Amino acid sequence: MNYWLMKSEPDECSIDDLASAPGQCLPWIGVRNYQARNFMRDAMRIGDGVLFYHSSCPQPGIAGLAEVASPAYPDASQFDPASPYYDPKSKPEQARWLHVDVRYRRKTRLLSLTEMRERPELAGMRVLQAGNRLSITPVLAEEWQRVLQLLEGPT
Repeated sequence: MNYWLMKSEPDECSIDDLASAPGQCLPWIGVRNYQARNFMRDAMRIGDGVLFYHSSCPQPGIAGLAEVASPAYPDASQFDPASPYYDPKSKPEQARWLHVDVRYRRKTRLLSLTEMRERPELAGMRVLQAGNRLSITPVLAEEWQRVLQLLEGPT
């Protein structure tokens, strides 16, 4: 099993939106970075764990747990001229952008970016590295376990 941190702006899709979606499952649309796309295409597998991270908001951090619910498939928003994710260079016969479906597991307390930065055992997480702007990053098994411990127990 692999583990991932996936960022979403809560005004676009929050952990609560995922929880209230039909079947508690949504496509992770709008990824327009090749490295993040390649993670979905080449490394994500159904059942992989996801740290659902709220970004670009007053209190960024991990807001819940989810799992990968599908293999990667073409993101239809790239073909929709009305979508903010439209890509006129992408063609249906050779889609440039992919996404996976993500299924809700549970909402957690917010593990803030500030709190994560204060934890030396999390210092290696890619989300905490200077200059990292990827919306999807791999999480090591030991980082996953430590985050779960922080979410469950007293801080």
